[in-house]
Amino acid sequence: MNSKNNMMCDLETGVCGSAGDEEMVMLDFNQPKKAIELYYVTDPICSHCWALEPVLHRFEEQYGDHFTVHTVMGGLLEKWGDGPVDPANGIGQPSDVAGHWRGVGEYARMPIDGSLWYDNPIHSSYPPSIVFKVIQNHNEALARVFLRRVREAVFAFNQNIAEHSIIIDIVNKLGLDGKAIVKEAEQPSGQQLLNEDFVLAAKLGARGFPTIVMINEENRGVKMVGSRPLEYYVAGLKQALDSKTLQPKQQPALSSLLEKEKLLFSKEIEVMYDLEKTEIIAFAKKELSKSSYQVKEILGETYFLNQ
Repeated sequence: MNSKNNMMCDLETGVCGSAGDEEMVMLDFNQPKKAIELYYVTDPICSHCWALEPVLHRFEEQYGDHFTVHTVMGGLLEKWGDGPVDPANGIGQPSDVAGHWRGVGEYARMPIDGSLWYDNPIHSSYPPSIVFKVIQNHNEALARVFLRRVREAVFAFNQNIAEHSIIIDIVNKLGLDGKAIVKEAEQPSGQQLLNEDFVLAAKLGARGFPTIVMINEENRGVKMVGSRPLEYYVAGLKQALDSKTLQPKQQPALSSLLEKEKLLFSKEIEVMYDLEKTEIIAFAKKELSKSSYQVKEILGETYFLNQ
């Protein structure tokens, strides 16, 4: 069992013409083989993982044909004990986390409230982590949607995602039976699924989150720790593939992206389409039909909801 509780958020380390001469050219329209296994070691309450969402999203949209993603739970906070969980980084009690979270949110511009650490602190990141594993056991795609929804809930909307009522509501909205899933997660088999991830995370050498490890067919890999710019992950993928060039796919239309994701923060759209914050509203008006979306604001950041 992973007992490491490192709740520090370090902003510095981030622990997302011509026609040519040939008359006839052979073209290959086959999808590239997914030669890379990408392991993303994370945790539902990892603030730098939340900060990474815009970059990771674009990386998957444009380069995802080259890799298969495996999301691994790392166990950031097992529980609060009698003593400080992370004394080296000044985390002695839940309220100490709030300032770190706010700093990451302001730096990354992915909204983080954090005030729940004062009045309704998360006692452990294990409950939502185990529910993720239970859903993943049945449906990988839905598990990843669940992880996104719990992150929205805890970071932007300040909900305690260790509470059963919050988890059940999120799971129900995925079209699953929230009570049944939570009940399954409370069985010994649920903890066993999480323990298996802890073993895998240790094998991958992941000690801080986010950690991304890309492993090629020769079983050689590239490990990247912390929230990094897009170019960093593209360079890592090239290294893992032993390729000097990679052709990115065209970004999806905003309309299809919002329909799929349901909620997008301004920063996510900026990163996906290389836009400035001031361009977002005009871009949305151009790309989306008026009846298809709502614009809202939270913690000084604009976000878009699919209708």
